[in-house]
Amino acid sequence: MLYFIAQWLEFEGLSRLIGYQTFRAGATLMTALFIGLLIGPRFISMLRVRQGKGQPIRDDGPKTHLAKKGTPTMGGLMILVSLVLAMLLWMDLSSPFVWACMAVTLGFGMIGFLDDYDKVRKSSHKGVSGRVRLLAEFAVAGVASWIIVSQISTNLYVPFLSGWVIPLGPFYYVFAAFVIVGAGNAVNLTDGLDGLATMPVIIAAGTFAIIAYLVGRTDYSTYLGIPYVPRAGELAIFCAAIMGACLAFLWFNAPPAAVFMGDTGSLALGGALGAIAVACHHEIVLAIVGGLFVLEAASVIIQVFFFKRTGKRVFRMAPIHHHFEQLGWAESTVVIRFWIVAIVLALLGLATLKLR
Repeated sequence: MLYFIAQWLEFEGLSRLIGYQTFRAGATLMTALFIGLLIGPRFISMLRVRQGKGQPIRDDGPKTHLAKKGTPTMGGLMILVSLVLAMLLWMDLSSPFVWACMAVTLGFGMIGFLDDYDKVRKSSHKGVSGRVRLLAEFAVAGVASWIIVSQISTNLYVPFLSGWVIPLGPFYYVFAAFVIVGAGNAVNLTDGLDGLATMPVIIAAGTFAIIAYLVGRTDYSTYLGIPYVPRAGELAIFCAAIMGACLAFLWFNAPPAAVFMGDTGSLALGGALGAIAVACHHEIVLAIVGGLFVLEAASVIIQVFFFKRTGKRVFRMAPIHHHFEQLGWAESTVVIRFWIVAIVLALLGLATLKLR
């Protein structure tokens, strides 16, 4: 909104300043952070009153988690409110990438909200059936993929190798939808400990803020040998909004958590990262930067696969963060060590920009 106002009023100094994506990215981050911190206390109080018993805690999970009983969930709504308001204030809304990524964020957030609501209402951890949820996710991701792919090529770019592409043609639409849905569910599976998913999302969003800015500029993309995507630089501001909103949420989610983000937040944030990666033509790099999320999802797949066929478990408990808890690691130890892994993977993902 401020971007269009500055352009319309033709204030030369103000228009030039707001025209810089780097300035608006910083302003968006601070705005989302401020809004989140401002609405947080009352928002959490409202959730606590309306939910009563809070998020259901699994009886078969780690026993230390039983102490969290009564903590409200759906804190992802707080993230979405601060994120969207900051974006509407600072972003250039004429970019189709913005609307595609926002559609995924809000669409996945709504799916997660319905799942959280069902869990709280029934006092059960089951929620909406997995099949219905996946169908809804693919419907949202399919629409977003159609919007994004209409603006970019259907080539899959391979990191570490300059000029290497895999032409997927029409199959790219399906591939893009799988990336978005996979990212959403991977972050969702990671969200099992206080702060565990939030900081890696911040790290991944910061990494893709840099990537989006670089692919949106012809000079940097040519120098680095990465695909140039016109108007993708605006997604750097989207990433900054994610960072600010998540930092505000982390203030209240730090151990002991006053609120959980629930599927409302984790699905929305994961889906947003997936959509941004597709728009920037860095889908494979997302698997590196978000390697922690991939590891969490893979641990669940491996556990289910082997248990169904052998009756034995590979991990003491899945996702893998619960495995380390069962080994005797304190929750804070698991969280901080996983944060370190996320930072290392983000640096490795950034290295792909130059190592070609």
